Amino acid sequence: MLLPSGYAHSEGGCPPGQYPVGGQGVQGCAPIPGSGSGSAAPAAPRPAGKWETRWGAIAEDKAPTPGAALATGAAVSQRSKREASSLAVEQCRLQGGNKCVVRLAYYNQCAAIADPGTTAGNITGGVSIAARAETLQLAKENGLRDCRAANNGTSCVISYSACSMSEFKSF
Repeated sequence: MLLPSGYAHSEGGCPPGQYPVGGQGVQGCAPIPGSGSGSAAPAAPRPAGKWETRWGAIAEDKAPTPGAALATGAAVSQRSKREASSLAVEQCRLQGGNKCVVRLAYYNQCAAIADPGTTAGNITGGVSIAARAETLQLAKENGLRDCRAANNGTSCVISYSACSMSEFKSF
């Protein structure tokens, strides 16, 4: 018995991880899809971590002292709605608020408050509007538009704006 010696080829004469292609005398090899061999570029590495939600909140005094400025408190970039709301109410109380309540809670976005008044900061009374959106500019624009509509075209100003955007935390 004779045993053949020499190099053994797999898949019709192609190296491991490839298969034969062609025909009628024209022969070649191509990488087997998903085999990890061949000239395909390696996948880009993925960052190790996760995106975490961040909350913001705005609280206002619902029982202001007559003649006093309206007490307002705000919190940004907190880990939970509860943390943001508690901090905003606490800040409102520190500003002299009697009965501070959360007016707006938001996450992974921006918020703005538009008040009827002038750029000199003179609030004229009327309806104040809280708005939120994916960008600070859009939150301000929405607040001003809705404030003017709610106050019969009266001029409005942004009295507060901030963002609480998600944060990437590495593992």
